[in-house]
Amino acid sequence: MHLITEAALNQSDKIAIIASGKSFSYKTLLQASQQFATHLLDVNNDLAGARIAFMVDPGFDYVKVQWGIWQAGAVAVPLCISHPLPSLQYVLEDTGATILVISPQYHDLLATYALEHSIRLIVVDRVPEPAIALMPNIDPQRNAMILYTSGTTNKPKGVVTTHANIAAQIKSITSAWQYAPTDHTLCVLPLHHVHGIINVVSATLSMGGTVEFVDSFSVDDIFSRFMKGDINVFMAVPTIYFKLIAAFEMLDVADRQQLKNAMKKFRLMVCGSAALPVSVMQQWQEVSGHVLLERYGMTEIGMGISNPYEGLRKPGSIGMPLPGVSVRLVDEHMQPIINGEAGEIQIKGENVFKEYWNKPDATAKEFTPDGWFKTGDVAVVEEGYYRILGRSSVDIIKSGGYKLSALEIEEVLRTHAMVDDCAVVGIADDEWGELVVAAVVAKVGLDQHQLNQWMRTQMPTYKTPRKYLLVKELPRNAMGKVVKNEVKTMFQ
Repeated sequence: MHLITEAALNQSDKIAIIASGKSFSYKTLLQASQQFATHLLDVNNDLAGARIAFMVDPGFDYVKVQWGIWQAGAVAVPLCISHPLPSLQYVLEDTGATILVISPQYHDLLATYALEHSIRLIVVDRVPEPAIALMPNIDPQRNAMILYTSGTTNKPKGVVTTHANIAAQIKSITSAWQYAPTDHTLCVLPLHHVHGIINVVSATLSMGGTVEFVDSFSVDDIFSRFMKGDINVFMAVPTIYFKLIAAFEMLDVADRQQLKNAMKKFRLMVCGSAALPVSVMQQWQEVSGHVLLERYGMTEIGMGISNPYEGLRKPGSIGMPLPGVSVRLVDEHMQPIINGEAGEIQIKGENVFKEYWNKPDATAKEFTPDGWFKTGDVAVVEEGYYRILGRSSVDIIKSGGYKLSALEIEEVLRTHAMVDDCAVVGIADDEWGELVVAAVVAKVGLDQHQLNQWMRTQMPTYKTPRKYLLVKELPRNAMGKVVKNEVKTMFQ
């Protein structure tokens, strides 16, 4: 029995999932997933690592399909429900998926492609309910899932995690963040990323909690669900918190107080997937009474570092290594940092992925000879807490002989009353090596000259942007991360 599905045996009559106005017990979920696994198996005893892609809306069917794939011995390949056909085609071809499972609304998009490429197409609401077959025995070291990286610098890579990797990722956060069967969490995150799949859905269900899904993102809907008083755990990305804060400020005084009282009763609120601006953290504390728990993770490792569940959560910090995760900082020569300077984060542990799918060279490149995974993120340790300075490739700007943190400059920019958001990047320059520039989402009337003069009163001149570009919005990926390579092109 898989780690996640074990809870279904112990919590059979408890509500596992709430979606589209319906509630589903663990018993119902387990039975439906086993029936689906039986349908997948067809005449086989074990799908033996076959890749099964699925484009299924968040909710009961999504979890049923995912659990069914795992129980049938196959590898789950979640597809992004908002991606166009070329992006989906890339994943299907790269993984060599032999089965494609879809919600009915994606039939027109994918049916012809599946037929032309001899891929078995299963529409999730047209599956029979057969007598449950004997499920294969799944070795923990078998491949379980392939998730794709954002691919902001080159083509996305398929990150392969085993059942043991997923179990380690779940065990680490459920222990550190004290998940319990009484947890009732609201899922507003995409389910083709580790944040939604592992932290929200899989970890909660592994402990016998309840996951409630939204049909589509709506601030009013989220607030109304908060007000009901059932939800006690919420996880989101900074852009979602930013939208919730803006909406909260539009409410009248009585509604604000009522909502704040409801949110104060939550057990935990978490933020991740992109750097959390200190200003957003402070505003959310005023709105909800909660200091957001900021953590650090990525597709390849699940979660690696986190602020504590109990104890000081430091603004601007990602915290300390999670249980079972080893972390070190190294310099450019791959030597461990011991004097408190900045270095690349490297991770080792059972949580770390197995390999990039069909890319042995890329896999070897990202690991040290002694098995440390090279994250590409640069950090410093301050009083035991890790603070991210940025990704070495895009957030560490080498200008005029200095190594500058784009994230540090962004934090200062956001404290200006007229700046709503910003992205700082380095662009090639003959004189400086890289020129520090900033794309700024600002209120009407911002004067760039005054902003520049103000920045020079806030930090050393060599750190301040040399150029500003006022934009209506910043380019972001599905998880809300700013795509900085696209920001760079704005200055060309």
